[in-house]
Amino acid sequence: MPLKQRQQFFQNHWGNTKMVISSGTYNLDALPGFVLLKDNKIVALITYVNQRFEVEIISLDSVIENQGYGTQLINYLERYVKNQGAKIITLVTTNDNLTALKFYQKRGYRIVAIFPDAVDRARQTKPEIPLKSDAGIPIHDELKLVKTLI
Repeated sequence: MPLKQRQQFFQNHWGNTKMVISSGTYNLDALPGFVLLKDNKIVALITYVNQRFEVEIISLDSVIENQGYGTQLINYLERYVKNQGAKIITLVTTNDNLTALKFYQKRGYRIVAIFPDAVDRARQTKPEIPLKSDAGIPIHDELKLVKTLI
């Protein structure tokens, strides 16, 4: 897949290719990941950081929700990294992202930590992070979720 297509996908979903979360600042188009294509267009994309026994999902986006695209990618990632020796997968999401919290918990991820004001700190590096969600929920905190791979 052309790099320009990935960059445009990140631009559309995140405002640019930079992701700022409590574990670090990442250039999304430089990370390993997997993509689902339909008619040669991206319908879902997942990126991650592999730290040998622990993998952190940095981004997971679907163009259309409730089509199974995100589930396909996360299932593939889990199998792939488990075969590479990973023991756990972690991720962070924001306090307003109820869709993500539901999605991950239904797939066995557990909330293990809350980082108060993490998003407020991230705005110092990436000021375009919105103050409120589309639903009007103030965005301040990150929640860490973990799944043990058995």
